[in-house]
Amino acid sequence: MRQIIILLFIVSNIQPLHAQLLVSGTVLDNSKLNFVEKVHVISTGGKLALTDSLGRYSISVNNDDSIYFFYNNRPTQKFPVRDIPNLLEFDISIHMQIPSKYNLLKEVTVYSTPYAKDSIENRETYRKAFNYSKPGFSTSISPGGVAGADLDQLINVFRFGRNKRLKSFQKRLLVEEQDKYIDYRFNKTLVKRITGLSGNSLDSFMVWYRPSYEFTITSNEVTFDQYILNASYRFKRGLLPSPAKKEEE
Repeated sequence: MRQIIILLFIVSNIQPLHAQLLVSGTVLDNSKLNFVEKVHVISTGGKLALTDSLGRYSISVNNDDSIYFFYNNRPTQKFPVRDIPNLLEFDISIHMQIPSKYNLLKEVTVYSTPYAKDSIENRETYRKAFNYSKPGFSTSISPGGVAGADLDQLINVFRFGRNKRLKSFQKRLLVEEQDKYIDYRFNKTLVKRITGLSGNSLDSFMVWYRPSYEFTITSNEVTFDQYILNASYRFKRGLLPSPAKKEEE
């Protein structure tokens, strides 16, 4: 009985160390006036969060974790959770000046083309292939108001070679469009910033842990970045992703 009591006492004192805690606060620039959006907040326990447009964040941690902030390829020092005096108001300022949203900016020339514009232009260029549908019998109305068979549709029904080529081309264009969207979100700049990988290691990670189109298009920014962070832990342990788990990391 004495041993059981001692064991229960030890367990009751260990459990709080692994209890989930919540750290939240606001990230400001060095002027302590401007909020900093999209700062990565990372815990050593493997959790990740992003600050919103008002610089606010919230992240789940354990008592023995530390958290640090990552912005513009620059990490802050690590802050042990147990040393944070108020977990719900842990505000920090980073050593960077963020322009106020009300300041006038000098003229800026942007050379990169947004993904959405590229996609629209590509669909316009290959509109015939993207809009292809299997031909069937249909009717048309003559200028005199008389209904009759659509001759073009009727001819296309029997153009088997043409129909097969258009269908194949349409499928290839859709696959290319999906691959470009994955490339747009799963890019080396983002992956390097989150994982710290570079060189051959980064190249290998980009191939082995490339997410599916379904996961990429349905996940929000936090979920997508969390996948990259979790995947980097597996990669650094020499573990390859299993196909069934790839979207769940």
